[in-house]
Amino acid sequence: MPKTNNHSDAMSQSESRANVLALYPEDTREAAALLKRAVPLMVRHNIAPNPVHYALWYTYSKGQDPELNRHLDRVLRDFDYFPPESATKLFREHIIRDELDDVRADQHQVISLVDGMERDVSRSVKGNLTFQSRLGQCMEMLDEPVSARLPDILSELQQSTRLMQSQQEHFLAQLQSAQSEIKTLRDKLERAQRAATLDGLTELLNRSAFTRQLEQALVKASQNVALVMLDIDHFKQFNDQYGHPLGDRVLQHVGQVLRDALPANAFAARYGGEEFCVVLEHCADLTVANAFAEQLRLKVQSLRIKARGTDTVLDTVTASFGVAFTEPGDNLESLVTRADDALYQAKRNGRNQVHTLEKDPVTP
Repeated sequence: MPKTNNHSDAMSQSESRANVLALYPEDTREAAALLKRAVPLMVRHNIAPNPVHYALWYTYSKGQDPELNRHLDRVLRDFDYFPPESATKLFREHIIRDELDDVRADQHQVISLVDGMERDVSRSVKGNLTFQSRLGQCMEMLDEPVSARLPDILSELQQSTRLMQSQQEHFLAQLQSAQSEIKTLRDKLERAQRAATLDGLTELLNRSAFTRQLEQALVKASQNVALVMLDIDHFKQFNDQYGHPLGDRVLQHVGQVLRDALPANAFAARYGGEEFCVVLEHCADLTVANAFAEQLRLKVQSLRIKARGTDTVLDTVTASFGVAFTEPGDNLESLVTRADDALYQAKRNGRNQVHTLEKDPVTP
């Protein structure tokens, strides 16, 4: 069994604390100034004073996580109160995301270590069996003992070998039992990881996973990335008229449309509520992105919501689309903002259409 490296454990814990502290490098004066901005915001929106809320609104006041600020603004705009589940989700995604990733990496490392131990012990047991077999053959070959003690010595050696084999087989059985438990834990971990990246209702990427993948796409290819944002038209009215179960069915159908329509080098996500996103990597140009968005619009428009168990059509579904294409100097925030602005303009122009905000021409 490998020995525990207490020094390494201490260093790992120290590095983890350093990572957390790195999120908040401000001195006392700077921290006090940020709290003076955060607390009035919390009071204004009747947000309970607890550690999770303080961390979120302190980070909001710093302004260094535009994605978090954008989400908080959206939550406050869409709700009359600050939902606790939203606070917990944002805290995990924006405040302790790296620490959760480290924990998952450690779990995989433990699994690999135990798998390696099982292989090593199995080889050892097989080696002992071979050794015991050869020892028995040697005893049979001794027609006459070389000395009076030699048979006793060999017999004791054989008994010791059998005892060691029995102990190792017992340990191997325990290890295999532990492996079964670890497999169960591994399955749970994989399900938890899927739950951490997928939206449970639509089976598309959730917002956090979408943000990470878009960041990676922009790093790999800062140009030729298109972002399509779409919002189901009048979804709140649909929920109010037909109820949330049918509203969930609409979201699932739209999610299926996106999954079926995805080309190679593309991924889709439920961005929040009734809003969805599609990222096209290695996209030729804005014209291609617009054509793709128009195809999606027509497919969504062809959806018919029927009463369960009948052919009675209750309603149709439409969506508004905003398209943005990467420009020099773009980052995640600027690309998302431009697509969102285009989506907002599509709604203002009458909904059920695709809109792109063209870049302002440079005056010579």
